[in-house]
Amino acid sequence: MAAIWGHILFLLPGRARDTTLKNLRACFPQLQDQEINSLARESLQSTVATGLEMGKAWLLPVRKMVALIKESEGLEEFNRALKSGDGIILITPHHSNWEIFAQYLSSLTVPTYLYQPQKIAVLDKLLKETRSRNGIKLAPTNRKGVAQLLRALDKGEVVGVLPDQVPTDEGGIYAPFLGVQALTMTLVSKMAKRNKVKVYCGYVERLPAGKGFKAVFREANSKIYDENLEESVAGLNLSVEECLASKPTQYQWDYKRFRRQPDGTRFY
Repeated sequence: MAAIWGHILFLLPGRARDTTLKNLRACFPQLQDQEINSLARESLQSTVATGLEMGKAWLLPVRKMVALIKESEGLEEFNRALKSGDGIILITPHHSNWEIFAQYLSSLTVPTYLYQPQKIAVLDKLLKETRSRNGIKLAPTNRKGVAQLLRALDKGEVVGVLPDQVPTDEGGIYAPFLGVQALTMTLVSKMAKRNKVKVYCGYVERLPAGKGFKAVFREANSKIYDENLEESVAGLNLSVEECLASKPTQYQWDYKRFRRQPDGTRFY
């Protein structure tokens, strides 16, 4: 279904197609039009697949959802970091299905995830109920939520953050993402510096032919630990780049990541 629907989205002019193409052309200027079009088509198919999977991610019993993870990479190293009890910041990019990854993570530990409250009350209630299954704690994207994350780190727990959302002007600075300036959150860098904890990346890759997912854990790019805030934030974006390198079509390229530029111009 996703293959057909995503192909139609690519053929018909629309916001998702236009944003995907613009992002890919900016981030991969070395590619020819045919290669960009192929990436865009597969990316839209992946985006549709993620959308179609959300019902399963929100409503399926956790044990059945965890069973969708058929392979793993870097799990042993991550488990060793968990057992150290020093606390971990886990960044989860918008890659493949981040909702399924969060539930899989909850089978390993009890994380506290930064959560963006929804404007529609019914949707907000549904998401909070489904995302908090299996013990996941949710911290709102405000000062109270940040304080909740810091307390969790102080107790040696895992906090999860989606690192590639556009922050407020007060919560971000500009840093390159695949060569394009992107307003990027400073929260991860500041927490890592304050708490002296490890930063890991965690995400899933969709296996072909509906065979499930592979969970991937890897330590973030070492630049993220730099004392200089600008360098650390650049390291955050490098970490996301490394996550999507093997399966770039499964990244959410229809998201308007570059909507605001340092000179005040609009990218889209």
